[in-house]
Amino acid sequence: MKPEQPLIGQKNFFRFDFWHGVTIFALALAVLFLIYPYAGMFFRSFTSGRTGEPSLENYRRFFTFAYYYMPLFRSLRVSFSATFLAVLLGVPMAYVFSRYNIAGKKLLKILIVISLLSPPFIGAYSWIILLGRNGYITRFILEVFDFRIPSILGFNGLLLVFTLRFFPFVFLFVSGALGSIDSSLEEAAENLGVRGLRKLFTITFPLILPTISAGAVMVFMTSLADLGTPLLIGEGFKVLPVLIYEEFLGEVGVNPAMASALSVIIVSLSLSILLLQKFVISKRNYAMSSLRPPVVKELRLPKRIILTISCYLIGLFAILPQITIIIMSFRRTRGPLFVRGFSLDSYRNVWFQLSGNISRTFLYGLIAIIIMIILGMLVSYLIVRRPSRVTSLIDSLYMSPYVIPGAVVGILLVMAFNQYPIRLTGTGTIIVIAYVMRRLPHILRSSTAILYQLDPAVEEASINLGVPPLKTFFKITAVMMAPGVISGAILSWIAAINELSATIILFTGWTSTIPIAIYTEILRDSSGTAAALATILIFATVLSLLIFNRFTKGKGSVV
Repeated sequence: MKPEQPLIGQKNFFRFDFWHGVTIFALALAVLFLIYPYAGMFFRSFTSGRTGEPSLENYRRFFTFAYYYMPLFRSLRVSFSATFLAVLLGVPMAYVFSRYNIAGKKLLKILIVISLLSPPFIGAYSWIILLGRNGYITRFILEVFDFRIPSILGFNGLLLVFTLRFFPFVFLFVSGALGSIDSSLEEAAENLGVRGLRKLFTITFPLILPTISAGAVMVFMTSLADLGTPLLIGEGFKVLPVLIYEEFLGEVGVNPAMASALSVIIVSLSLSILLLQKFVISKRNYAMSSLRPPVVKELRLPKRIILTISCYLIGLFAILPQITIIIMSFRRTRGPLFVRGFSLDSYRNVWFQLSGNISRTFLYGLIAIIIMIILGMLVSYLIVRRPSRVTSLIDSLYMSPYVIPGAVVGILLVMAFNQYPIRLTGTGTIIVIAYVMRRLPHILRSSTAILYQLDPAVEEASINLGVPPLKTFFKITAVMMAPGVISGAILSWIAAINELSATIILFTGWTSTIPIAIYTEILRDSSGTAAALATILIFATVLSLLIFNRFTKGKGSVV
């Protein structure tokens, strides 16, 4: 007689146990921190900013006045352009990396990962130092060649920063996919006379089209949602996230109702792009065994040197902002200017003036990551092992912040929790909640992915031997889930400590974090202090990666 499986499956659903309690708790959290804020923002978008009465005024103004709809077109322009260039850069580099014996692949991948995980607004600040109106490269070219290069501020700067910052998404996704293709498919094509570029465009690239599109969507949505980079480098090229920020916290005047309408529009756009990508890929999905991965081709020395140098130039160019920031953090400063010589003055200023920002950043991040790990493991177990309509709804709700820009998350939380009985604005708690909302999807996806790979028979055997289901989860299942959970957790941790878009809406003087301090110091022309703070973030990111690789013995992945 087959034993009952109360934990795994859908039997005995109406008998209350620990997992039913977890389901109710997870659903209650979703209602409080997701459905309630979303609904409030949605309904507020249909109210008049002047009278508070129900009205279509905000949407009418958006579609009528260029001041409102032009930032949307600018956002689409820069996002589509950055996505195109990222694919153009990332796919060939991934092909060379995965198929040929270029030298130093581990080092190259480290450079790419570090450039990906560093916050984009740091890259924007670095390029201002290098290519701004008085930047080092700008002055050098003007003095030597008597030529003034185009300004880095505006569309050109946004495109440069987004392309170099986000092409690693495409590179890492595609290089992984190219390494898992069944080589027999390409060999069969060669036997039929299909070789060279024709084989690439008719066999190889169609097979990995889902992966290419996934990387492209990541680039598009991340560049569409970014706020810090346009604030620093956009100048007159105002994009939609900046307009939302100004409507909600502008110096001239605020209009929360209009900010809500703009937020609804950008979220709808992000969701539409994601659904479109899923629809297109559903028509072009292929299955293969991956039993015979492609063999890395041995190149002759001249070609190997050329391809290796080309890949490293791209990698070094991508990580140039981080190198620049680190060097500038040790430069002497006189007021807003860097002068000759090196010193630790910037770090002394940080220690005496901004140590609170540093401690708060890591404290909020640590609290958030503990919550995300516990919640992510429990919710992912519900999704995979106890599937139902309720757990499917929970999965959709918890993944929804994935397509929501950080500034919108900040606005959601301020509007929802700015009055009693739950008043959280101005506290560290609301920043922790923002971290959890924005970054929990990473842990959920990595945790569910590894749970699907784990055989439920192991848990069933434990339960049949008399181990209580709850103890089985914490002693066996949670331990087996650890690699996937840690993979998502390290990415969530790094993203949380580098978060600017949400915290710039939520912070006060008592809850300011390192990214907020960097942005503030840049506006104050305290370049040395800003560079020192950015260097601390960079080293925290690298240290997190080293700890992660040590813990997983190189078997995990952060993307």
